[in-house]
Amino acid sequence: METPSRPRASLRTAVVWEVLKDALDRRAAGGVLQVLDAGGGSGKFAVEVARLGHHVTVVDPSPNALFALERRAAEAGVADLVRGVQGDTQGLFEVAEHGAYDAVLCHGVLEYLEDPAAGVRNAVDALRPGGVLSLLVAGLGGAVLARALAGHFTEARQALTDPAGHWGASDPVPSRFTPDQLSELVTGAGLEVQAVHGVRIFADLVPGVLVDAEPGALEALFRLEEAAAALPAFHSVAGQLHVLARRG
Repeated sequence: METPSRPRASLRTAVVWEVLKDALDRRAAGGVLQVLDAGGGSGKFAVEVARLGHHVTVVDPSPNALFALERRAAEAGVADLVRGVQGDTQGLFEVAEHGAYDAVLCHGVLEYLEDPAAGVRNAVDALRPGGVLSLLVAGLGGAVLARALAGHFTEARQALTDPAGHWGASDPVPSRFTPDQLSELVTGAGLEVQAVHGVRIFADLVPGVLVDAEPGALEALFRLEEAAAALPAFHSVAGQLHVLARRG
């Protein structure tokens, strides 16, 4: 996740990584951080954070994901900086400590919780004063747009009108959020919002053949995503929403 010259799948997380890395660098100021990745799975972000020299604890309910995390950390040469623990966000403090972390990552988790607000509160309670929270969730507008462009107009309308942003029985994502809903969750937990970014604004909509056929197209698409990510006008159509917030 260091450059835009990567597989197209990594393009979807590149903007988040750039924002997160900058926040960690500012928080660390040359020191070593304690980072918690709640629901971090196989360590896509955790290993990159460890490569910066920080200690990372990954909490995830899947033994298979934690096994993959261990293997990924070993291959990256950071096995001594990454620790995987089986658990979930709702029971976070059965396996993690209160107020012990300089940064908490909670990516792709809230949309699967029955009580997202409780999930955010747990993440906040894990932070030290001045610590940062990186929160990534499924965006409502992006899902509506994607279903409509695929010709599934009834499902698009269902997502638009459903309180949880759910488009039907086969929808794999239980809940989606608008930018306002996400910001309210964060401020309601006592955090100060530092930045909001739209993620996967174009990447999920542009046909792969257009990206693969032209030299430099992937780089150009990355730059377009990067330029649009911080603009509020595009947040409402993003596939995912990212909030960076700070505990006072």
